[in-house]
Amino acid sequence: MSAAGMRPLVGLTCCRNEIKQSIYHVVGEKYITAVLGGADALPLLIPALGADLPIDDLLDRLDGLLLTGSPSNVEPQHYDGPPPPENNPIDPARDATTLPLIRRAIGRGLPILAICRGMQELNVALKGTLHQEVHNVAGRSDHRSNPADPLTTQYAPVHAIALSEGGWLQDLTGCGEILVNSLHGQGIDRLAPSLSAEATAPDGQIEAVRLNGAEFVIGVQWHPEYKYAENPVSKQIFAAFGDACRAYAARRAGLGRAA
Repeated sequence: MSAAGMRPLVGLTCCRNEIKQSIYHVVGEKYITAVLGGADALPLLIPALGADLPIDDLLDRLDGLLLTGSPSNVEPQHYDGPPPPENNPIDPARDATTLPLIRRAIGRGLPILAICRGMQELNVALKGTLHQEVHNVAGRSDHRSNPADPLTTQYAPVHAIALSEGGWLQDLTGCGEILVNSLHGQGIDRLAPSLSAEATAPDGQIEAVRLNGAEFVIGVQWHPEYKYAENPVSKQIFAAFGDACRAYAARRAGLGRAA
């Protein structure tokens, strides 16, 4: 395959988990297959190494970044939040990796698609804050799923979201409202100054964002990666992400030849 025809390289953020007394850096397969099939890009897993990860060397090689979802939460110390509730699932190594990675990637104009925890990381990296328990916020609904349910139930569409008038998502889909499989405990509280809301749930919870002035920095609170090929909107999102990554790769290749 010629250099011009090569698939773009997309980095996927990993979680750091201990399994049977050994440390693993993991990503759900659904994200990998959505990047490979939906974005027509090559997935590269980014280990959660914190300060030991050579971010600039990595970004020199990437054409896009997918911030994955996770059962863990961003620690509130990163946005001056109150002490977390008991049994709060955390991943300090992931926080230490993703937050500086996001800022540096944005500085380069790298296309970013942020999903669930990834959208929350995007907001925190850009100086926004989070609700640690959306279900305990006055006027908000319980957006969590029941972990005892089968995955087909947990990831089934549960509510509609209103797409912002004139926003990227409305332009992409041609719709004013879509159904989503949103399942999350945390959510955006104060939106980062450089982000705009792209969609909201019926209770007012922000369900999608974009970075003002960026070619492609999009965050969604739901899970378009789950069975992406069966959902027209999910297919549109990943196809658009892939197109943005290919455009970035082409520009990067052009700069390389000019040098």
